[in-house]
Amino acid sequence: MLNHIILIGRLVRDPELRYTSNGIPVSNFTLAVERNYTNQQGERDVDFIRIVTWRKLAENCAHHLGKGRLVAVDGSLQIRRTERDGRTYINPEVVANDVRFLDWPSDKNNSKTSYQANNNDDNDIFEVDEDFDVPF
Repeated sequence: MLNHIILIGRLVRDPELRYTSNGIPVSNFTLAVERNYTNQQGERDVDFIRIVTWRKLAENCAHHLGKGRLVAVDGSLQIRRTERDGRTYINPEVVANDVRFLDWPSDKNNSKTSYQANNNDDNDIFEVDEDFDVPF
């Protein structure tokens, strides 16, 4: 069986970083993803999808992403059910394995920007010098 989802969208608000009781970082953010087709008014509908990241990826997302940033998320769909006041709530979310930063931050005061590749611990953050000239 396969549970794989890839989304591209913009953050609705800054990521929230928390730590579990064991000290494991977890970050949550909501991604606004436009649909591929237009509605009867000629506008594209938008889906708001909750994203969860863990460990190093969670810390990197919380430190380097903010509201409005364009990202690609690669992960798996998870359905959480909670019961409150006799009602069952179904909460779909995507557990991210990889978050790619697809745009530059709007803060141009810093000439270097950090980017994170994926959730593997052997991949470190690297800095990109925005003033670098391509040699061709």
